Amino acid sequence: MHGIVGRYATIDASRRDLPPSKLLLLLLVLMNGAAPIALYIFVPALPVLASDFSSDISVAQMTVSLYMVGLACSQLIMGPLSDRFGRRPVLLGGLALMVAASIGCIFAQTLPQLIGLRFLQALGGASGMVISRAIIRDLYSRDRVGGMLSLVIAVMMIAQMLSPLAGGVIETALGWRAIFYAVTAGAIVVAAAITLALPETSRRSTPTAQRGGFRTDLRSLFGSRAFIGYVLCQVLASAIIFIFAGGGPYVVVTQMGRSSAEYGAWFASSGFAYLMGNVFCVKFSPRHSLDRLIWFGLSLQIVGALLNLAWGVLGWNQVPSWLFGTHMIIMFGNAAVMANAAAGAISIRPQAAGTASGLMGFTQFGFGSLCSQAGAWLGGHFGTPLPLNIAIFGTALACASAMIFLVPRRNLIATEEMIEKAEEETLV
Repeated sequence: MHGIVGRYATIDASRRDLPPSKLLLLLLVLMNGAAPIALYIFVPALPVLASDFSSDISVAQMTVSLYMVGLACSQLIMGPLSDRFGRRPVLLGGLALMVAASIGCIFAQTLPQLIGLRFLQALGGASGMVISRAIIRDLYSRDRVGGMLSLVIAVMMIAQMLSPLAGGVIETALGWRAIFYAVTAGAIVVAAAITLALPETSRRSTPTAQRGGFRTDLRSLFGSRAFIGYVLCQVLASAIIFIFAGGGPYVVVTQMGRSSAEYGAWFASSGFAYLMGNVFCVKFSPRHSLDRLIWFGLSLQIVGALLNLAWGVLGWNQVPSWLFGTHMIIMFGNAAVMANAAAGAISIRPQAAGTASGLMGFTQFGFGSLCSQAGAWLGGHFGTPLPLNIAIFGTALACASAMIFLVPRRNLIATEEMIEKAEEETLV
């Protein structure tokens, strides 16, 4: 598959950057989508969950916020482990933990139990997110990583954008516990597919990888202003999604009086915009640099946020169509920022792609958990979506300011030369 033979074979340099096989694309989509789908499929049930356990909405929101803490912690652990022990064994261990935790969620009797099990569910499921990025970096050169990440995300979004709708329908028809039956079944399918079909892609057997270690990788990555700039840009862009996901259900369901199923349908429109943004990146990434696509995405995010702010001031966004219409513009631009900033970050030290991916994911979801909780508080304690819009607007501006951390052009050229040298060493 893609020039790789056997479970622990090396990468054939002459066959890198080839178009992915359908099997490889499917495996990358499955492992990358397991944790996000498990996150978003449960979001429409949060108001009902708070009611069933007679709890405040901000406490129920912890099933999402601590889930993202689990995503953050997992990536910080799983990324370096995959560099040392290989992508495949670490991935299978994480998926096994996700299956066990998902079964536990079905039988949770208290809200603290459910919150703890959701943390473990994320801890295992996030292995697929961090390792899928590392696998793409194993198989593709720097200029192709952004397009490949966009392709995987675009295919994944077809399922992910439907997950809130599916969660709302399942909760309405069968109750919130039935959602975890679906998550458990899906995690088992992903684990089985990885077991049967995924080969090893790690470069841990190369001389460069052997000379380095976790501390060496950290010094190299944090010593690069380009790495820090790409990571901050990606993290602040993702914060927009987390704030909206945290506050959206309470704005639409509680303040606007709509059903959880209707919220899921509207939220799917945001997923569709994100999908189209990734399709755009797949088409244009071969002809444009990473930085140019990032700037394009940042511009759209700021335009959409300004419109959201205007609708809030005028009082027009008291119905879902106005709120989600402008959010679609933000999400389209967000796709360009996320994929290309991630591609830049994991390309700084190719032989440590797992560590770089893990550090980026840890920062992204650690900060995202705070944003999600803040969004829930804004959505649940104000009588208008205006505070939520202000938060989104501020986050979009923060994404633009993150570009200041990107190195000057002369240093960027040196960074690119370093990456090209590292590429040659890993293929020896």
